[in-house]
Amino acid sequence: MSTFIHLIADYGIGDPAFSEVIHRLKYEDSSLEIHPTTVPPLSTVATGFWIEQLGLHNPPFDDLLIYSNTAPRTDDPGPRDANEGGDLCYAQLESGLEVVAVDAGYNFSFVKEEIATLRRIDVAISGSQFRSRDYFPEKVAEIANGDLSSVAEEKRLDEIPESPHQTVCHVDGYGNIKTSIRASEFDLDQDRVEIDLGGQSHTVSVASGVFGVEQGKLVLAPGSTGGDDSYLEISQRGGSAANRFGDPSPGDQIEFS
Repeated sequence: MSTFIHLIADYGIGDPAFSEVIHRLKYEDSSLEIHPTTVPPLSTVATGFWIEQLGLHNPPFDDLLIYSNTAPRTDDPGPRDANEGGDLCYAQLESGLEVVAVDAGYNFSFVKEEIATLRRIDVAISGSQFRSRDYFPEKVAEIANGDLSSVAEEKRLDEIPESPHQTVCHVDGYGNIKTSIRASEFDLDQDRVEIDLGGQSHTVSVASGVFGVEQGKLVLAPGSTGGDDSYLEISQRGGSAANRFGDPSPGDQIEFS
């Protein structure tokens, strides 16, 4: 059976960079099945969010590997010698799912509590602006085929930052704003809240579901991501909540007043 790879990267929707990386992965192993998922540029919040959703809350199956390259190189504001970036790492979750991603920002934060082992992958991290095409696919293909010879020393889990609180994680094609706020962390018995986001402030109804308000109303309710303890979602029935809130981006803070 061939390995199915969820490729999560910030190249941009329809960007040929996805084509190049998929081409290289297929060169390394023509049997690999690869599905690209795009996140906004440099957004480790969105990357970590989708690693969690695809890795923990969608039905598990054998031969699934998540490979992500979102590597903003923002940990050091100084010049980078030979385009050096963060370590490419191998994580195995408690479920057995394998994740290959750059250790940067919040990439591993949303699955931190589920990581059984986190190790550096022995691969060049400098010498190319496009490491995820030129260097990483060889190692990803090896791991997809059960070859862990490049998996090196263990990394400390306590150095992974906690996932961000009260933050925009994703804006979908309907303008629904998916957040990092768990339903269990929020009082859903209140009728409405005032939300400040994206330079806009609006009164938003609170409901048990995103369709629990009249057409045209803004609502805060448990959404479709996050598993049994859903993440809250800000939506507008029949419209775009993102448009109402100034088109926020992943990482933007949500304030309640």
